[in-house]
Amino acid sequence: MHQVHLAVLIGFVALTRAFPSHPTRQNDDRSTKDAKVLILGGGVTGVIAARTLHEKGMDDFLIVEARGELGGRMQNYEIGVPGEQYTIELGPNWIQGTQTGDGPINPILTLAQKYNLKNQYNDLDGSITSYDYNGAKDYLDLLNTSVDQFGQTIVVAGERVETQQVDLNLQSAYGIIGAPPKNLYEAACQYYQVDWESPDQNSWIASALNSNFTFDTDMGGFSDSNNLCIDQRGFKVIIQAEAAEFLQPSQISLNSTVTSIEYSSDGVKVTLADSSVLSSDYVICTFSVGVLQYGDVTFNPALPAWKVEAIQNMVMATYTKIFLQFTEKFWFDTQMAVYADKERGRYPIWQSLDVVDFLPGSGLVFVTVTGDFSLRIEAMEDSDVQAEVMEVLRAMYPNMTVPDPVAFYFKRWQADPLFRGSYSNWPASFVPGHAKNLKATVDERLWFAGEATSFKYYGFLHGAYYEGLYAGEEIAKCIASGGCAGLQHVDNVANASPYPYASIIPS
Repeated sequence: MHQVHLAVLIGFVALTRAFPSHPTRQNDDRSTKDAKVLILGGGVTGVIAARTLHEKGMDDFLIVEARGELGGRMQNYEIGVPGEQYTIELGPNWIQGTQTGDGPINPILTLAQKYNLKNQYNDLDGSITSYDYNGAKDYLDLLNTSVDQFGQTIVVAGERVETQQVDLNLQSAYGIIGAPPKNLYEAACQYYQVDWESPDQNSWIASALNSNFTFDTDMGGFSDSNNLCIDQRGFKVIIQAEAAEFLQPSQISLNSTVTSIEYSSDGVKVTLADSSVLSSDYVICTFSVGVLQYGDVTFNPALPAWKVEAIQNMVMATYTKIFLQFTEKFWFDTQMAVYADKERGRYPIWQSLDVVDFLPGSGLVFVTVTGDFSLRIEAMEDSDVQAEVMEVLRAMYPNMTVPDPVAFYFKRWQADPLFRGSYSNWPASFVPGHAKNLKATVDERLWFAGEATSFKYYGFLHGAYYEGLYAGEEIAKCIASGGCAGLQHVDNVANASPYPYASIIPS
């Protein structure tokens, strides 16, 4: 088994070396254009869409990827002093929801098993130490209560769906069930429970369905467990190795940044940063919602109003892991720690990699911030961020001399023009009509896919996988039938009930 796996990786290395920036088509009788289908983006969605087309016998496609490798947001970094270097994950880090018995299996776990990815159960609920700005403080009973409270918000969300009541943000949900955080400890525990993302941005109902469809086996979910990737090849190896099994050098163009897309009934033309142009009958846009919101890629003609509204109404969340390496471990022996500060979201969630199940002896620990706090630190110098992080760490350990780290790193996801954030986050104002329109085809030629277009699994890596699968299957049907109308949209996403005024502007 090990030899087969090694052969796959060697094949992938050879394949990536063979990938040209602008490949020459080897079989031009398939299409008068550069490809029948251009897949814009080589992340999970793009690769799985390509694999699906290949499995349907349709190999006239081209993946156009801005970076020098496949993987999208699956990115890693080698941190550490010489001789003590380790691969850490900057983007996706967990297989979220695995498998229960012989029930449905998370497709990311399937790929992990196929390519012997080293991953380990992460005990997020049972291996935790708690702190505040004066040091260690036990408030884990509040953390357990917060688990129950989140479960209660899910139950009430289900009741609201049954009675067709309007959606609200998740922060409102805690108020409605009588559980708004009353002090900094309850606020820290709530932060930990709602996936470390600001609940005033989250849709109450979407948060419930998003959680249930992944973690609740009664709703078809995989399991309530999360496995942390600790593979020193990097998490991205599973999608790169999968691509190596079917991709040919002529089917991918690396280091090719898309700047504009021109579409019509005759097909699509994609212009790259070097001014070269690629043509196709169909395009699958797998750009993040953040890239579409920023206008980093222009469309000619401009996207219709219904598509723009759907794009702009989704939230592109930012999730930042700040890694530190020390010569010796001095911190908590649990996997996780929660820190309660007077300012909500100030370096609250800590995780040790220097534990027996992960990377023992690595001297690595990381702290996670999200939302507005992520945007704040992205605007700061690394040295200033490090100083703030160390201030918190020293507050957590007031009775010892905490040394400076020997290595420090974090990625600025929102500032990266290829991503503009970490993952999509469904706000309360984003209703099912918007979800349909975000995924809908424009003029039959222009398709959109990615984790953000997944109704059930938005924000998850397996959401990206399933959307690639779906897009590949639908376009394959379209090509086989000689054309199709694509995925339909809603012209106007209407309010749930009439407004009390006919007009609110002067006539």
